[in-house]
Amino acid sequence: MATNIFERYSPSTYFAPMYTRKDASRIRQEFWTTFGRYMDPVPSAEGMNINWVNYHTMLKDVYFRMDAAQNASAIYISIEHRDPEIRQLHFGRFMGSKEMLHGMLKEEWVWELNVPSGESKIIGRIYKEIAGVSVFNKDHWPDLISFFKPRIIALDRFWENAKYGFEDLG
Repeated sequence: MATNIFERYSPSTYFAPMYTRKDASRIRQEFWTTFGRYMDPVPSAEGMNINWVNYHTMLKDVYFRMDAAQNASAIYISIEHRDPEIRQLHFGRFMGSKEMLHGMLKEEWVWELNVPSGESKIIGRIYKEIAGVSVFNKDHWPDLISFFKPRIIALDRFWENAKYGFEDLG
């Protein structure tokens, strides 16, 4: 039995059966545009303008991602280096900052070192998910925005402090 959003939903479930692939793509794009506009006035931890939807850690193969799907959504740190030793080293550095990360997030997240991804590779993932919401239901968009907003802001605050511990890995 699957235990998280990444196991339950393959890329093909990112569109609802009642929508064509094109319509599903348009709705997802509309959601992310709405979220981006909502977040536009929010500065980064450094006080700079930032693209919250496509957050850049500036660390190769480490990403902060948000996924909005049909029945659940998630925000996560994705460690995508192909070399398992380097991926484990990155993951270990995050583990060393786990207390600080959870403190800034004000919650605990799920930590998985070796997760099969949709691209036929293994990645590390640190994530939080929300179930029972659909990007295809505009009535759920406030719940999705309320889920993503404080967490991506907290990830940015965390990264502002933690990124220096990863410089030698870049």
